[in-house]
Amino acid sequence: MADPDEPIHVSKTEARAGSTPGVTRYVLAISLVLIIVIFAFLILR
Repeated sequence: MADPDEPIHVSKTEARAGSTPGVTRYVLAISLVLIIVIFAFLILR
């Protein structure tokens, strides 16, 4: 059994389950473009 007073050291890869595909930046970029297009359409119609 582990000592409760001992700190647990976990690497970055182990902490995030090993995979960071970077999809978030694409979702953010596409959403931003869509919002700008929708606002432009609403303002210019």
